[in-house]
Amino acid sequence: MEVCDYCSTGDLYTYWGMIGQFGEDAVRVFAAELGCALGFLHDYGIIHRDVKMENILLTDQGHLRLADFGLSRRLERGGRAFTICGTIQYMAPEVLSGGPYNHAADWWSLGILLFALATGRFPVPAEPDHCYMLRKVRSFQYEMPQTFSPSFALLITELLCKTPTRRLRTLERFKRQTFFRGTPFDSHLLQKTPMELILELKERPDRPARAMRGLPRDPLADFDCDLLGSPASPTDSLQTPPTTDLGCAFPLASSAAEIFV
Repeated sequence: MEVCDYCSTGDLYTYWGMIGQFGEDAVRVFAAELGCALGFLHDYGIIHRDVKMENILLTDQGHLRLADFGLSRRLERGGRAFTICGTIQYMAPEVLSGGPYNHAADWWSLGILLFALATGRFPVPAEPDHCYMLRKVRSFQYEMPQTFSPSFALLITELLCKTPTRRLRTLERFKRQTFFRGTPFDSHLLQKTPMELILELKERPDRPARAMRGLPRDPLADFDCDLLGSPASPTDSLQTPPTTDLGCAFPLASSAAEIFV
């Protein structure tokens, strides 16, 4: 059974959409917290495989909690995975190609996430399938924006190395980056100070609507409650032909993760 803190503040994607992009000071705290989370998982052999903003929840103090382990799996030492899964714009090239891959793929996803947080966009826009995406990722030159500080640009460059064995892929190496100079990699110290920016955004009147992302605020809005409360006729199921619209099977599928499960 998986147990986590109650995260009433929402997910990181909502706040990214509200602010457009975060400054490096905020990104530094987010990066340190996520790096600690990945380091903890990887120490136990667990690869997350779907690190993305929508899977990062926020506590009432604005700090991060990595969530949704539906695609996670445990790899034995030296083990490799081959399943193409995850959310396509975050997937490492070795995942897009069908493997073999290991925990280094999570660090690539973190690099994509940090790039997007700091710029307001993904380095490579999502393609409709992994084959097209793989071609774009392999050919794309990951040049850092001039707005990045040299230390942040170096961090992203090392995370987005296309060769997994040369990629920044351990917490110890991550912590030694000059971008984190003076940053305590202790969960208690990191989360001692509230993230005021997140707490300010939380109070904005447009946050609830943005958090819904177009879904109806009333979950029963599309239901005929009178009909639901009436007794069913035994012949109702016989009068309704089975649907052949396969699109109805996945009405809310919005990522490769939901399609490949």
